Amino acid sequence: MSRLATTFQRLQAEGRKALIPYITAGDPHPQHTVALMQALVAGGSDVIELGVPFSDPMADGPVIQRAAERALVHGVRLLDVLEMVRAFRQTDAQTPVVLMGYANPIERLGLERFAQLAHEAGVDGVLVVDYPPEEADDFANVLKAHQLDPIFLLAPTSSDARIAKVAELASGYVYYVSLRGVTGAAHLDADAVAAQFPRLRAQLKLPIGVGFGIRDAASAKAVSQVADAVVIGSALVQLVERSGADNARLALQHFLTEIRGALDAKEVAP
Repeated sequence: MSRLATTFQRLQAEGRKALIPYITAGDPHPQHTVALMQALVAGGSDVIELGVPFSDPMADGPVIQRAAERALVHGVRLLDVLEMVRAFRQTDAQTPVVLMGYANPIERLGLERFAQLAHEAGVDGVLVVDYPPEEADDFANVLKAHQLDPIFLLAPTSSDARIAKVAELASGYVYYVSLRGVTGAAHLDADAVAAQFPRLRAQLKLPIGVGFGIRDAASAKAVSQVADAVVIGSALVQLVERSGADNARLALQHFLTEIRGALDAKEVAP
C-alpha cells in the first residue's frame, strides 16, 4: 500500500481530514526547501504538495508565479526538486510528497526516466496540470509501474465523462478545484463546493481534496465538512514571500497549526 493510501486510511479510521499544504520548491531559496517541508509537517500536515518551478505556470495566479520566478532565478530545475525530496526523506519516511507542476520539464527529462528517479527519491504522487486525463493513459500507466500515484484535477466545469476518466486513471486522491480561474483568484464558496460533491462521490471512490481559495481556518473547516482533504497553496506561498527566508519556517508552522486545530475541532451540540 502506498504512503498516500496508508495516510488516508489512517485518517479515515481516526475520523480526521487530511491537511495538504503546497509550497514551491526553491522558494525563497533552494537551501530552505527541506526545512520548510519539515515545518509543514511540524504544523500538522498529512501530505505535502511540492511545486516544480516552471517559466509559464498558466494555472497559477501571481503569487505562485512570483514564487516560481524566484526559484528559477536560483536555477532550480526538476532534478534539483527530486534531490530536495531525497534530502527530506533522510528525516521523514512517512509523510507523502506529491510533485505538482507542468508537462514540459517531465517531457524534457523523459517520462520513464522521471518516474524512475522520482520513485527513487521518495516521491509518492505526481499531478501535472496540463495533462488532461483523456490524454494521460501512458502517463498514468508509467507512474503506476514505478509505484507513483497519478493525481488529477477536476473542476466545477468537469463533465461526467471527465470524472469517469479520472476515476479510471487516478490513484492516491483527486484534487477538486473549487473555483474557476487561477490559483488565489477569488474567495471560496463552500456551499457551491458541497453542491458538487454528490456528483463526484457517485463516480469517485478515491479521497477528494479541495483547493483554490482556502486561506484561513474558517474556510478550511467549511470545506472539510464535505471533502476528505483540504489543500492550501497561495496563502502559504504568500506567507513565505512576506515573512522572508529567516522567518518563513516558523510562520508556516504557526499558520498550519491553526488550520490543523480547526480541522480537528469537534462540533459542539447546542
